[in-house]
Amino acid sequence: MKGAVMKVGQIASQYKDVFPPEVAKAIAKLQRQAPPMPFKEIQAQVEKELGKPLQQLFQQFDEQPFAAASIGQVHKATLPNGQQVVVKVQYPGVDEACESDLKQVRLALRMMGVLKIDRKLQDQLFKEIQHSLDNELNYEIEAQNLEIARAFHESLDNKIVIPKVFHEYSSRHILTLSQELGESIETASTWPLETRNALGRRLFRAIGQEIFYLKRFHCDPHPGNFAFREDGSVIVYDYGGVKTLSTEVIGHFRELIHAAREKNIPVIEQQLDALHSLTETGKFPKELYEQWLEVLMRPLVTHYDFAENSAHHDGMELLKPSLKYWDVFKPSPDTLMVNRTISGQYWNLIHLKVHDDLSDVFEELVPSRS
Repeated sequence: MKGAVMKVGQIASQYKDVFPPEVAKAIAKLQRQAPPMPFKEIQAQVEKELGKPLQQLFQQFDEQPFAAASIGQVHKATLPNGQQVVVKVQYPGVDEACESDLKQVRLALRMMGVLKIDRKLQDQLFKEIQHSLDNELNYEIEAQNLEIARAFHESLDNKIVIPKVFHEYSSRHILTLSQELGESIETASTWPLETRNALGRRLFRAIGQEIFYLKRFHCDPHPGNFAFREDGSVIVYDYGGVKTLSTEVIGHFRELIHAAREKNIPVIEQQLDALHSLTETGKFPKELYEQWLEVLMRPLVTHYDFAENSAHHDGMELLKPSLKYWDVFKPSPDTLMVNRTISGQYWNLIHLKVHDDLSDVFEELVPSRS
């Protein structure tokens, strides 16, 4: 099943940093959009899952999907009480196909011997990929993720909008949500600077709050998973991909940030080692650490023009002298998703052309030691 192969590719692509270039490129090809499934099959799936004829369940149900993805498609609909909703319908049989495809991907990679990481780390990463896949295939888990995130953000900022779940119209393979409309990141990037800055600050704060306080975070920063309103609201879609972090791991990230602020390289290495992200201490040159710290901290502690993106350009220059030491660092299941989320949100702020001083939000998320 093409959809199953695509979903395995999408999940694996979140870990593409551990694959050699030729494998990463092949995985990327698996992520193209799937063609929509005929409505007759979608209707049968909805009726099977929810136990009633479609006409009894919904006042109106669009036959044409407004979005089609790897494991399902999304239709606009109206509940009997007039509530406008969107209905995510998982393709029949895609969950079993995904399980089989992931096993085949792992077997093929092992036989080719292309993974340049030790067997223990391979096992950890594929266990993480399997866990991500299981969660994304179970819409009941996504419903739970949505409700946790919605309650969390409602208590902090009512302009972080998370769709509401309608459980009576949902199941393991069907997810019915309130229709939350907003504009794309491309449209939002044309709005006045004050509005763009408000959106950027809200997005940065929300993801940081999920990581450091909720300890479970939306880990798919693709721009299509967010929409924006001119009143400064940010809508967050798709809580199928959520990563949970232990209090211990969060503690290591906090200490890492404190050490970065203080330019304390021995403690930085100590915390990277605790996060299983360092192969050898004392090998990466001190002067390169210091230069990287300035580049990486710049967007967080200065008035920064994300559109100009000087940190990225300077980082590309720093890569040249750093590459020969790069094997000092290694991926780990915990750091991969945090790094990918932070990196993805950084690029979202670039797309929004934010030009602001975010140091107060950074301080709020991880207060400096007094």
